[in-house]
Amino acid sequence: MARNARYRIPFRRRREGKTNYHLRRKLVRGNSIRAVVRVTNSHCLVQFVKAQINGDITLSASHSRELKNYNWKGATSNLPSAYLVGFLSGLKAKKTGISKVILDIGLNPPVYGSRVFAALKGIVDAGVEVPHSDKVFPADDRLNGRHIADFAKLLRETNKDLFDRQFSNYIKQKIDPIKIPQTFNGTKKEIQTKNH
Repeated sequence: MARNARYRIPFRRRREGKTNYHLRRKLVRGNSIRAVVRVTNSHCLVQFVKAQINGDITLSASHSRELKNYNWKGATSNLPSAYLVGFLSGLKAKKTGISKVILDIGLNPPVYGSRVFAALKGIVDAGVEVPHSDKVFPADDRLNGRHIADFAKLLRETNKDLFDRQFSNYIKQKIDPIKIPQTFNGTKKEIQTKNH
């Protein structure tokens, strides 16, 4: 450890790799509502947050577990579910009067076509204004799960054992992974009808 008089120990959340304080300061100084998108290995979370002196206030939030209320039977960590969570949270935010936000992806790397930008696409499609470039969005075939369905169909025809291992959770829940795009469209319509 450095013993220089000018040495400062970084804040705890910076040491743990949880917060980039330089980026956070820029986001907070704008005094805008932030659309905070966080993705994990099993879920996606979108929150609309307003910064205050004594701490952030969450104005609206959606979690991928909520998709079960809208007949989503697929995984909660893939690209289609990230889009649906973004879409659901965008509709909820519009109900609370939020119309313009900025995106906060935290420490997630800004990879074009990733789940973070799928959630952003959902927020934008719900009618919330977010500064962005259209080139960061995933292709429509990936948003609705067509790539999952095509891969499942290929595996079922060529290697049944690998198909059974790869899609074991779908098989346990008696879901056909080839019908993910139809399930996606049905869930999106249900989210729209229940939140308008």
